Amino acid sequence: MAASCPLPVTPDLPTLRAKLQGLLQFLRDALSISNAHTVDFYTESVWEELVNLPPETVLAALRKSASETEALPSETRPLVEAEWEAGENQKAVEFMNMKKSHEVQAMSELISSIADYYGIKQVIDLGSGKGYLSSFLSLKYGLKVYGIDSSNTNTHGAEERNRKLKKHWKLCHAQSRLDVNGLALKMAKERKVQNKVKNKADTEEVFNNSPTNQEKMPTSAILPDFSGSVISNIRNQMETLHSQPHQEENLCFENSFSLINLLPINAVEPTSSQQIPNRETSEANKERRKMTSKSSESNIYSPLTSFITADSELHDIIKDLEDCLMVGLHTCGDLAPNTLRIFTSNSEIKGVCSVGCCYHLLSEEFENQHKERTQEKWGFPMCHYLKEERWCCGRNARMSACLALERVAAGQGLPTESLFYRAVLQDIIKDCYGITKCDRHVGKIYSKCSSFLDYVRRSLKKLGLDESKLPEKIIMNYYEKYKPRMNELEAFNMLKVVLAPCIETLILLDRLCYLKEQEDIAWSALVKLFDPVKSPRCYAVIALKKQQ
Repeated sequence: MAASCPLPVTPDLPTLRAKLQGLLQFLRDALSISNAHTVDFYTESVWEELVNLPPETVLAALRKSASETEALPSETRPLVEAEWEAGENQKAVEFMNMKKSHEVQAMSELISSIADYYGIKQVIDLGSGKGYLSSFLSLKYGLKVYGIDSSNTNTHGAEERNRKLKKHWKLCHAQSRLDVNGLALKMAKERKVQNKVKNKADTEEVFNNSPTNQEKMPTSAILPDFSGSVISNIRNQMETLHSQPHQEENLCFENSFSLINLLPINAVEPTSSQQIPNRETSEANKERRKMTSKSSESNIYSPLTSFITADSELHDIIKDLEDCLMVGLHTCGDLAPNTLRIFTSNSEIKGVCSVGCCYHLLSEEFENQHKERTQEKWGFPMCHYLKEERWCCGRNARMSACLALERVAAGQGLPTESLFYRAVLQDIIKDCYGITKCDRHVGKIYSKCSSFLDYVRRSLKKLGLDESKLPEKIIMNYYEKYKPRMNELEAFNMLKVVLAPCIETLILLDRLCYLKEQEDIAWSALVKLFDPVKSPRCYAVIALKKQQ
């Protein structure tokens, strides 16, 4: 196992509980907005019941708040893809869309750093899907990866995709080596010429100076300057970390790069103030490349099919289970909390990095309490505090937590007209057919329709209702009736978008508090891992166990 190293300070359990308490106090008043369904917006007079303000006032306030937020200086963080070798990166993108490429590259680098921290080589990827993350962890970082997914189709697809990717990876890597060797040869020749010129100038300067005025040359004048190197940057970050006061108010790290820089312990060796000579650095780099080459040759990615629950026995699925990391990229519904439960209950799993999604698929312990329940472990809540509060978000609120505030702010707005069409349709169905609840769904009809009239006709057919009983005039009367109130729906949906991060924060803090409650967890945090415009579910829950 790698040597120990101080990790960034994170909020303790009492601090997190205090934050949860304040969040619940706010959500007790606001949760009704998040739980209201836009389908029932007009039929149940949602705006009048929950807001009852001029929609223009609400929209103006929201726009003002958005403009003030945009005016604040923001730290731009470099994307991890810029650090990849150009050839490898191009081939990687061919197998993934831009969003997935961004996620896989950022997350795989962090996981590799955690693996280096513990000195382990095995990774278990839960909900591995098409195997993008698993393949890259295996091919790029030489890790032995087991990708587990509940779908046989995904498993077979991942095997085939990995086979193709491996082939392309080898071809690309060979070409990259040729390019790098050619560039290195060219640079070596240029350096040789430069050194000759410099040595001649240095010699002339030494002979021109009188012996009485000569001073002993400092070591830094002879040895190369490593002030901008990775080692120096890491050391500076650690010194800054120790010198700064603890900031308990920060609930998460803005990005993973500070954590990545702290985790690779082998890069931070205690040294004297003397700089490292060129020859030693060159030898170290050769040794590192040799080790990387060996690990790449022995890497393995094994896709497996299994439905994972909180009680799944990993030894039954993975016969050679050893000290490992557990990861999950966009694990849906209960799989994300179950990933954390499996992590805490298995001694072999030394660290976890989980990015959840599909919050609407979470099971809630205190939802529908009148129904008979046989389930013992629920997706939400996980921590003691929210269980004591018997807190329930509700499905619509969890669905709204999936909305992407950053995307809306970046101009990728909500489909207001399609939501408006659906809300007006619901009023037509209620008035003309006497139906208030329907098991069938309209689905994605809007994009296929040329007008509101066409939308209503198609929707009624899909719902199995006789559309011939409604003349065009009646349908259009409903449209004209509600068209002036379309801005109410727009303002209401914007309120839901603004509240979305509050619901997501509650769910993520619940998971973090659960980890803080476990005795063998040495460190846990929320890390903003992805660009939220590219990937709305951008936060990772990360935890490391105590080193034995």
